[in-house]
Amino acid sequence: MIISCILFTFAKELIGMKKESALKVNQGIDQPDDLNQAAIARLRLRKREQLTVADYVNGIQKGDITLLSKAITLVESVLPGHQELAQEVIAACLPYSGNAIRLGITGVPGAGKSTFIEALGMHLVEQDKKVAVLAIDPSSQRSKGSILGDKTRMERLATHPLAYIRPSASAGSLGGVAQKTQESIILCEAAGFDVIIVETVGVGQSETAVHAMVDFFLLLLISGAGDQLQGIKRGIMEMADGIAVNKADGDNIVKANQAKAEYQSALHLFPNAASGVNPKVVTCSALEEQNIDQVWEMVMHYVDTTRQNGYFEQKRLNQSVESMHSNIEGKLMSFYYENDTVKQLLPELEAAIKQRKITPYIAANKMLEAFFKNLK
Repeated sequence: MIISCILFTFAKELIGMKKESALKVNQGIDQPDDLNQAAIARLRLRKREQLTVADYVNGIQKGDITLLSKAITLVESVLPGHQELAQEVIAACLPYSGNAIRLGITGVPGAGKSTFIEALGMHLVEQDKKVAVLAIDPSSQRSKGSILGDKTRMERLATHPLAYIRPSASAGSLGGVAQKTQESIILCEAAGFDVIIVETVGVGQSETAVHAMVDFFLLLLISGAGDQLQGIKRGIMEMADGIAVNKADGDNIVKANQAKAEYQSALHLFPNAASGVNPKVVTCSALEEQNIDQVWEMVMHYVDTTRQNGYFEQKRLNQSVESMHSNIEGKLMSFYYENDTVKQLLPELEAAIKQRKITPYIAANKMLEAFFKNLK
């Protein structure tokens, strides 16, 4: 009680001191809002200032790399709004496309694809050609993530003003090939690139998809990797329009020349190419940039010959038709698995298959019957 009285008296004295006291209450600072109103305002402004189809097309035609990248991002997006806008941009760019040479490059693991592409790209930009590289990075089947490290593997080419490198995640699509690569090619061509290089993730199913969208399909191989022909599928060899044996440098030159002879002999066993140009084999060293010009001469010989005999244009028309069928299949698959009946029944039948209560064949028939019944 006594302590309370003392504290009350002391408080009264402090109040009475006013200006004479060194003890006073300082005015506080107004605290900012929890939300950054300026940032919100900028976000709303950006939403109101969304780019139109004309903005994208005009920018792409002028070679604006930023707008080109944004357009490709729209193409790769799964959002319906982005897809709708992307298709309008692609349709508007289509009349300005088709003037580039489309080069697909594949190869066995360790063949040095990135080093080779950089060496070839530098050879082309030195001739004042604009080069775009669409590098497909494999996505993880677990996390669906990708490293997208092609720009770090092609440092010189990535910084050249005439070059553009766009790494894209395969997102689990067939063979690791990004579904929208062909649409990205159209955008790059509309941006004025002279050569479009499509790099695949390696020898596998992806080669079939890339082969269906390029003019020249180059198979990159190396020597000294065991049996020269054992690890190469016949189908890959048949699809190749040309073969380059890389790493023909140092002590490996003799082995590279031996590999060249073996691959050339193997190609003689195949029927004549429909293009009228039988594939050739050359040796090169991407690391030392040796014979890169010979590889490009092989590509240009093929392009010039097929343009003269009409195969070049016919092949592109056939590729467009194949692309339509591929898109139809993709849309049907999406439509099927997004169906409510399929979503409900699928887990039940998957569990039944794992419990060995039903065969996969019967389960598939049940799924399809339920799907078509639901459509009626």
